[in-house]
Amino acid sequence: MAEGQCPECGRINEVLSRVGDRWSVLIVISLAQYSVLRFNALKRHLGISQRMLSLTLRELERDGLVSRTYHPTIPPKVEYALTPLGESFREPVKALGLWALEHLPAIDAARAEYDAAAEAEKKTA
Repeated sequence: MAEGQCPECGRINEVLSRVGDRWSVLIVISLAQYSVLRFNALKRHLGISQRMLSLTLRELERDGLVSRTYHPTIPPKVEYALTPLGESFREPVKALGLWALEHLPAIDAARAEYDAAAEAEKKTA
């Protein structure tokens, strides 16, 4: 290992790539708000494709953040909830969501300024 290299950065990156993606964060926020949700309720609530929701829930379950409960009824019912590990992730996700909401106007303004400058640069090139 090179001097000064972070020995755990690879592992940190692995975890952040899972829990920091758009759909994982939105699923955790939804489950934190509603406690237990069925698959179709999550799908409707988030506007996510069935395939992406299935993949993301499977990964969150694999990582121990979400539990899946199957009820053998007709039709079958599957419910999702945060595990204790997922519950411990609520506050960081909530803070991230609140930060995003609070700073949306500034981000929108920065994007507009950037886009206007890029457009002006294109016209002069």
